[in-house]
Amino acid sequence: MATCDFCGTTVAGEAPLTWATAVEDGRTKRFCDRCSREHLRAMEAKLDSEHW
Repeated sequence: MATCDFCGTTVAGEAPLTWATAVEDGRTKRFCDRCSREHLRAMEAKLDSEHW
C-alpha cells in the first residue's frame, strides 16, 4: 500500500508512476498526483513539504 505523505491518500500496491517521490532528511516521501500538481513550485524549489 502506498500513502501520500501530504494528504494521506492511499492506493493498493506500489505508488503509481504519476506520484512524485522525494527524499527529505534522509527519509523517502511519496506524494499523490493531486498534491504533486498543487505544490509543484515548492517541489521544484526544493522546499521541504512542511513549508507547503
